[in-house]
Amino acid sequence: MTTRSSVLPSGGNPHLPFGARLRLDRLDGRGDGRLAIVPLDHSVSDGPITPDGSLDRLVGRLADARVDAVVVHKGTARTLDPRHFQQTSLIVHLSASTTHAQDPDAKYLVASVESALRLGADAVSVHVNMGSRQEATQVADLARTAELCDRWNLPLLAMMYARGPAIADPSDPELVAHAATLAADLGADLVKVSYPGTEENLAAVVRACPVPVVLAGGPPVADRAALLARVGAMVRAGAAGVAMGRNIFRSPDPGAFARDLVRTVHEVPVAVAA
Repeated sequence: MTTRSSVLPSGGNPHLPFGARLRLDRLDGRGDGRLAIVPLDHSVSDGPITPDGSLDRLVGRLADARVDAVVVHKGTARTLDPRHFQQTSLIVHLSASTTHAQDPDAKYLVASVESALRLGADAVSVHVNMGSRQEATQVADLARTAELCDRWNLPLLAMMYARGPAIADPSDPELVAHAATLAADLGADLVKVSYPGTEENLAAVVRACPVPVVLAGGPPVADRAALLARVGAMVRAGAAGVAMGRNIFRSPDPGAFARDLVRTVHEVPVAVAA
């Protein structure tokens, strides 16, 4: 199967304002249009990621591994050493909910684009559960955030999932494609979605979506080699990369796992259609 690789619309796109190009170029630091992102926003939904208070040390290990970006909430960002972000981008997550809520699928904004800019963020992210009881609020929040990101030239990563009472299969390729294009239609620069089951399905999602697609890392997997092989298959199918959190920060050696992930994302060859 031949496919194209998603490429970030960075410095080569003269239609973007300078600030947007600058920040997209920082995200795409290697210039290959691929991203290895490590979300660390799980502490709001699930509780502490590092119960011993060593989150700054974890972020330092990820930066040493040259991950392209980490995702954290605004309060966490204030506790981190800024030197970690000399070659790794900072994405500030604006959405929240906890697993203890009456409706855990109901996401709401807890930070603003302006507060992320004050922290020096290279991008922000928003979470939308398409099909949830609170879908209308979440979609409206995404649209408003996209407008503000346009105003301030800040890239927007939309984390899009099909989750709700009527959603039988969150990995259904039609639902994944719908979630991806919903984000693009409302102004997201990047979109994160669930793996739609097969490489062929993923290639179809990428073709349907006009902005780069990154895949969610999913629940913890014991077989690290198999997980990395799947990441390589995702990139070959056209994904711009992966946003993997739990499989990395729950690993016995997060730094080593992150280095393997970075190598897989950035070095796997991708066939380009003639």
